[in-house]
Formats: sequence, structure tokens, C-alpha cells
Amino acid sequence: MSSDPNLPLDPPEASQRPARQIFHGVTLDDPYQWLRDPGYPNVEDEEILGHLRAENAFFDAHMAPHQTLIDGLFEEMKGRIKDDDASVPVKDGAFEYWRRFDPGAEYRAWLRRPAGADTEEIVILDETLLAEGHDYLSVRAVELDRTTNLLAWSSDTDGSERYTIRVRNLETGEILADEVPNTSGAAVWSADSTLFIYVELSEQLRPFRVRAHVLGQDPTLDAVLYEESDTSFFVGIGESLSKRFIQIAAGDHVTSEIRLLESADPMGPQTLISARQAGLEYDVVDHGDTLFIRTNLDAVDFRLMRTTLAAPGRDNWVEVVGTEPNHYLRGVAGFADFLVLQERVEGIDRIRLLFLTDGDVTGERVVKFEEAVYTAGIGENAEFETSILRLGYTSMITPSTVFDYDVQADRLIERKVQEIPSGYDKSLYRTERVMVPARDGTAVPVSIVYHKDFSKDGTAPLHLYGYGAYGMGMSPAFSTSRLSLLDRGFAFAIAHIRGGDEMGYGWYEAGKMMERRNTFNDFIDCARHLVAEKYAAAGRISISGGSAGGTLMGVVLNEAPELWKAAVAHVPFVDVLNTMLDDSLPLTPIEWPEWGNPIADKEAFDYILSYSPYENVAHQDYPAILITAGLSDPRVTYWEPAKWAARLRDQKTDDNLLLFKTNMGAGHGGKSGRYESLFETAEEYAFILKAFDLTGE
Repeated sequence: MSSDPNLPLDPPEASQRPARQIFHGVTLDDPYQWLRDPGYPNVEDEEILGHLRAENAFFDAHMAPHQTLIDGLFEEMKGRIKDDDASVPVKDGAFEYWRRFDPGAEYRAWLRRPAGADTEEIVILDETLLAEGHDYLSVRAVELDRTTNLLAWSSDTDGSERYTIRVRNLETGEILADEVPNTSGAAVWSADSTLFIYVELSEQLRPFRVRAHVLGQDPTLDAVLYEESDTSFFVGIGESLSKRFIQIAAGDHVTSEIRLLESADPMGPQTLISARQAGLEYDVVDHGDTLFIRTNLDAVDFRLMRTTLAAPGRDNWVEVVGTEPNHYLRGVAGFADFLVLQERVEGIDRIRLLFLTDGDVTGERVVKFEEAVYTAGIGENAEFETSILRLGYTSMITPSTVFDYDVQADRLIERKVQEIPSGYDKSLYRTERVMVPARDGTAVPVSIVYHKDFSKDGTAPLHLYGYGAYGMGMSPAFSTSRLSLLDRGFAFAIAHIRGGDEMGYGWYEAGKMMERRNTFNDFIDCARHLVAEKYAAAGRISISGGSAGGTLMGVVLNEAPELWKAAVAHVPFVDVLNTMLDDSLPLTPIEWPEWGNPIADKEAFDYILSYSPYENVAHQDYPAILITAGLSDPRVTYWEPAKWAARLRDQKTDDNLLLFKTNMGAGHGGKSGRYESLFETAEEYAFILKAFDLTGE
């Protein structure tokens, strides 16, 4: 980071220009609408770019005096990461596969060797080479054909999430001439290795068309296997663990529709499982000619059904596992001799096996873990016929752990515990789960971790994190970076607010659409409860959230600014109303079931207007705020945080620091290299420590 004394110490001022729209008789003023480049996704307007660069220079100027702290935090965090870290090998047929970071590398190498052999490893894909000449790299698919000689991979080098698929012959090392651009990144091989299936993106970045690329063929001639005409539905593909089927899934946030293609005949007939019905969600696991369906049909928290390949429609679904109170069926995986159910009971993860004989359930077993509160789930499993199940495990104080579960022996075998080279003593930390009474009487769980010397008398700082959207629960998991706050006296809490699925699918439904305010109220109520219980004092809490969690940050900053000392909003979705009113944006139609459609529904319009962070910035004091954006971000477009920062600068009545940083060569996830992204975390923590006057400088 530059320490140039000529960098600006005064914040940039974005001009206000009249821009008005009228919806449902309401006039919306948007004086910073000009920050949206009309040529997006190409951002070339020099005035806009100049403003973003000025904000970045302002960020640099104010963080430069703390460079020593940032560098120190970065070295701390880096010291907790194994420089030559590698994943646990996964057996798949004749080979075992794994990934490794070489010392100092930002990106991974993908490797293999003959299964069970102590022979030299073979690099099948080197991300470091792919990243050469690029500021950003994301690799999504790494897929081998049935011969294991052809490797298809997809990469994005600008953060736009438009992936190009390429193919390498592993025997010769040759990269084939086949190059398929503008895809979602997924690729599935046919059984005979003559073609692969992929999903094409529309101009609006919507995955809408499934095509088959025959090797050696011009991609413009690729056959269309499926095309989705409903702009509110996205399309995805995948391969069943049995490798018998390719799945084509269409859906929005609340409705599913799945078709099966035989991998041996992908150009042949397609089997529709059940036609779309608004609000009906399901997914499919195949087991011979029996299909197992996880569905919310007459079951908010989902149940497990069984049907046949010959007659898969929902009229033929027969219940296998029903519903129970506070029992959420999150997912199902199918193996030759058993099903694995990923469940959440009273908000705690559970893994249950159902043993099968000829498609019938003949027994069950729950995998046992030692801690009371933890996160556990299915890990990498490549083989359909197996007696070893790969699992992942972590908690707020337990580093990420890979287990192999021996099904026959009912035994967990530890394969890897996340290594922390600089050292970690679990006994130095404590974790709690507390239930907070929200204002409507609902009990909201909060996971808290702190150093054993933490003073619970209201004098210590607290960091509170939240998300609360899309049914994406924030699990109580371990973080090496977080230790840099805990060791400086912070408690770190995760508020499991409504809108996620921590307490079941109903927990998600209670925080979306016209119930969205529960998400924001829960977060504020959690903070006030933690203050009452002396974890911190009002005004001694830092907060953070990203994307839809950035919506949360924007609302709670507007509605309870007195609680917070500092806030960090990563790629925040803060221009909710204007975005949901613009159906030309790639994600807007599919987002309506989550946020509401303010174009068609005045009630939804009024409700979103009542909380949308950008429209509700107030003439009041705010805490210190750090905002980030990605210039090529297709999910939360850069102008949302840019406009929000400009309006905050104009309206706020305090002298607290507001910084806005745009990654000019990255998208929604920020920097892609493992150390580059870690440096951004160090900057974030330095900003928080600066706000608390805990820089030690």
C-alpha cells in the first residue's frame, strides 16, 4: 500500500445529478445514478473510473499510516497457513486425486497418482500457470472423462463469472483446439468421452441453455439439449455419483424442475422427474431403477420420498423419512449400499446413514461426534461403491478436520487436521452458544468464541457477523484469521438470524420477502442482548457482512447506529429497490422470490422501500465504515456500493472515517489468490482495530 504523502486526505465528492423514476405513484430520486456505466459490463466511462480511483487513493491515504499494523496482521495470518498445504487424496477408480499449494504459491496444482502406489505424482492442472498474466483466476470445473486421459477445465480470469472450458490430453500433454467460451463453468462428460455437456450464459449472464460439445466440432454448432425460456429460472448440470445420469436442473430460489439424461446416451430421451410447481423444491438421488427424492412437498423442513425411474412423477412418490419437529433434512447423497442424510436437529448438524437392500431401507445409524456444537458434512466422495465415507468437521475452536468414516466398523478415522504452523492451543479459547430472545419472542442462536482471558464485564470489544439470506446458514466454524482479533481481546460472535437455514427451512422463510425485517431485527436484538449480558457495551461492537449480508449491514447502520463502533460491508447489496426494479439486470428476475417483485406488487415495493439501505440513509451520526466492491462483479454491481458510499458521505453528521475500495480487476469474491485475499482481511482487521484505537501504534 502506498505511503505517498501526496495522496488525498479529503474524501472524494460525487456530484449529484437529477435522476427520477415513478413507480406506483412514488417518485424515487437517485442523484448518484450516473455512477452506473451504461456500457456495463464494460466499464469505460473515464469520469466513473476516475471517481473509483479517487476513492481508492483516499483509502490508501488513510490506511498508509497503519502499514506496519497491516503487514503485521498479514504475517500473523499467513503464519497460520501451511505454505505447502495439500488436500487428502480421494480415490476414484485407478487413481487417487488431490490438490496442493506449493510454497509461496497463490494458486493450486491438481495432482494424481495410481491408487495405492507410492509413485511420483503427476500434475494434471497447474493453476499458477493458468494465472500468469492475469490479476484474477477462478477455476470452477476440473473434470476427467471415463478414460481418465481427457481433462476438461473451466476458468474465469476477470471475475465476470463467464467461464471458458478447455480440454487437455493427459497422455500427450496437448491442449486441444476445443475452446468453449461464455459458460457457467460446469462440464460433464458423456460415458463414451466423445462430448461434454455445459451450460451457456445469456447476454445478461443468465445460465439458460444446455449444450453438448462434440470434441473437434465448432462450438457454434453444439447441439442444444435444453433451453429455459423463463428468465426467473437458472439452469445447472451435474453428474450422479453412480455416473449413470447427467442431471439438468432448472429453478429459482423456491421451485425445482429436474431432468435426467443417460450418460451413455446424452443426446437421447430425457426423463422429467416432476414438472415445476411454484414453491415445490426437490432433488434426486438414483439407486438402480429406484429414485430417492428430497422434497418440501407438504413438509417445510423437507422429507425423503422414493419412486421409480419408470414412473418418477410426484403422484408416485412414497414416503421413506417423514418430518419431525425441529428436524431439517438438508441434503441426501446416494451410494451403492446406503444413503447419507445431512440433517440439522435443533440447529445442530447430524449425519445419518440409511442402509439399503434392493432399494429398501433395512437399517440406519447416526455418526457420533464429541463436541456439543459443531459443523459437519459430507466431504469429497468419488466412488459409488464404497464402505468409506469422507466427512468434514469443524467448530468455533476446532480446526477443519477431514475424517474417513468406516461404515462397517462404525469408526471415524482422522485423515487430516488443519495444520497451523505458527501454533494453536485449543485450550486457550472458549466457545458458547446462547439463545437470544428476539422482539417477537423467537429464540435466535448466537455462536460466540473468545480467548479464555476475555473479560465479560462490558469493557472488551466484540465483533458480530451476520448474513441471513437465501437459506444459507452461517455455520459455527473455525477461522485462523479470526485468532488475530481473539488474541487482541475481542469476542467474535455469529448471529444465526432468520433468513438463513440454521434452525430449519422455516427459519429461512421467516426472513425473506415480506418477513425480511426479521433478519435485521434479529441482528439488532442479538447485539442488544450481548450488551445486556456484558459481552460488550453499546458503541463497542464492530460488525461485518457481505453481499446480502451487506444489505444487513446497511439496514442496521441506518436503524441502530449507536450500537456500532465500526462496520465492514463487503460487496454489499444495498441498492435493493433500484436493482429489483430493473429486470434487465442478470439476477433480478430470479431474485424476486427472495426479495419480492416491486414492479408488479406495490406492497413489495413499499416494503423494500421501507428498509433498502441506499434510500434510507439518514442525516445522523454513523460509525466508522469500510465498503468494498468489485468492478467486474456480476452479482452485486459496483455502482451499488459506490452510490451508497456517496450518499453516506453526503448525509452523515459525524467525523468517523468512511472508506470505499474497489477491486479494479476482480469480481464478487475479491482477490483470488490465497495470500492476496488474506491481505485484504488484514486490511479489514486493521480498519477495525483503528476504530477501537487498538492499533498499538
